[in-house]
Amino acid sequence: MYYKDDPRYQEALAFASKAHEGVCRKGCDIPYITHPIEVADIVAEMTDDMDLIVAALLHDVAEDTDYTLEDIRELFGQEVYELVAYETEDKRRDRPAAETWVIRKQETIDKIRNPEGSEEFARQARMLALADKLANIRALDRDYIGLGDELWNRFNQKDKSKHAWYYRSVADAASSLKDYEAWQEYRALCDKVFGDQTVPIES
Repeated sequence: MYYKDDPRYQEALAFASKAHEGVCRKGCDIPYITHPIEVADIVAEMTDDMDLIVAALLHDVAEDTDYTLEDIRELFGQEVYELVAYETEDKRRDRPAAETWVIRKQETIDKIRNPEGSEEFARQARMLALADKLANIRALDRDYIGLGDELWNRFNQKDKSKHAWYYRSVADAASSLKDYEAWQEYRALCDKVFGDQTVPIES
C-alpha cells in the first residue's frame, strides 16, 4: 500500500492539519502543515515504518500547539508517542527564545548523537531528526537565494555562524545514516548555505 493511502497516515495528517491550522512557516505565508508533510515524505524515502512516518507528521504538534504528548499517545500509540517525545524540544518558554537558543540546540545535537533506548529506536530517532532538519535546510537554501544574509533576521538566533554550527553538528551526530541520500543531500546543503563557516559554539 502506498503510504499516503494508509488510514494511519490519513488520520495523522488530519490531526496535524487541525493542530497547525492558521499557522505559517516563519517569515513567510506558506502554511505550516507543509513542513510535517515534507518531513514525512523524507522519512518515507528511508523506511516504510508507518510508526515513524506518522511520527514525522506529528513531530511538532506537542512542541508548537496546544495538544500534548499524552494526546498523541492516546490517539496514535506508544511507539509514535516515544518518537514524537524524542523530537520535541524543551522550549523553556519562561525565558527569551534567543537567550536559550544555543542550550536548546545543543540538547538536540546530544539527543541525535546518543538517543536513549534500543539500537532500532536510535536509528528511527536519527531518521526523524534528519528528515526534520533536511526539510528546514531545504527551506533555508530556497530563501537564502532571494534574501541573502537578511534571512537570518527572521529567526530568534540571528548569527549565521551559530546556525552553521548547529546544522553541521547535526550532520555529524547523524553520520550513522551517511549511506542514505537524505544525509548526503543534507550535508551538501550545509556546504551550500554556510560555505566554510564552522565556528564552534560553547553551550
